[in-house]
Amino acid sequence: MSDEFIHIDHERRRGRAASTNRAGRFERFDRVDVSDGWAPDSPATIRTEVRLEAPRSAITRNSSPDVPFDRSINPYRGCEHGCIYCFARPSHAWLGMSAGLDFETRLVARPGIGKVLARELARRSYRPATIAIGTNTDPYQPIEGRHRVMREVLEVLAEHRHPVGIVTKGTLIERDLDILSEMAGQGLVHVGVSVTTLDPALSRRMEPRVPAPARRIATIRALAEAGVPVRVMASPMVPGLTDSELERILSEAAEAGAQAASWIMLRLPREVAGLFEDWLKEHYPDRAGRVLGHLRDMHGGALYEAEWGKRMRGTGPYAEMLDMRFRVALKRLGLSRDLPALRTDLFRVPPRAGDQLSLF
Repeated sequence: MSDEFIHIDHERRRGRAASTNRAGRFERFDRVDVSDGWAPDSPATIRTEVRLEAPRSAITRNSSPDVPFDRSINPYRGCEHGCIYCFARPSHAWLGMSAGLDFETRLVARPGIGKVLARELARRSYRPATIAIGTNTDPYQPIEGRHRVMREVLEVLAEHRHPVGIVTKGTLIERDLDILSEMAGQGLVHVGVSVTTLDPALSRRMEPRVPAPARRIATIRALAEAGVPVRVMASPMVPGLTDSELERILSEAAEAGAQAASWIMLRLPREVAGLFEDWLKEHYPDRAGRVLGHLRDMHGGALYEAEWGKRMRGTGPYAEMLDMRFRVALKRLGLSRDLPALRTDLFRVPPRAGDQLSLF
């Protein structure tokens, strides 16, 4: 397989971040578009395709020592938000697709996952702990408006009084404030809203189908006013490109009602490194050397290292300086690192039709 990246015409990929669509790392052959003289001179714009999957399981388990949860749910595979830096892009290779444009345009929705989740929660062996949603792909990406898979999941979790932590960039979460505010009143939910930059032009290039930064700040305010505990996630911080905005992001989020904050350094696992470097040279060629140089300084000469405890922040003076700035801003703004722990003692399996009711 050739190591060259075949760039797709800008007009065809308008509104997308990735410029290539190299085959997934498990595929034996690559695919290259070659004109045979019969196709139109101007190929059609690449559109979003959604395939439906009948889920066999809902809860995914993990044992990563540097994340604060051991279970999660993915309502969708792939993400139309198209963030060029997304560390979930390599997961598309397991579906036989590319981490590039396929990840942004060939999506999988999982309707019916609510019934599967209800069965899993009803098992006698199940023990409740916070379920994380949005840690891989965004549950409130644009197609949620049509498919409503996240809404389906939330309804089951609310019925079972099960704790959930949600991470999103999507303002569509405001649609579900009726459920979220009720769960928040029971200590069952908190939300992390990711704000990578406050520059709308940079955001549109880097995360092309994500709501504008100011709109996400407004979502933080809407959640806070509804009583939902909110954490602003200044993530990922891109050294030499967005890191200068750290304090301003935290300040605007705190003013909007965020109670806590976190940050993560840019992560470039597997295919994401090449995709991001390609994007950087296309849109910010004058900063490419600086950004990539900082990343290599923080990862022992590589663009990324996956070692536990290092992959989220990197090491060295630059990473330490950014964390120090974060801690100073946290103290000044009255923000916490963590939101209050969620309750597990309210968990119940609601009775189903035909079940014998308790006498007590």
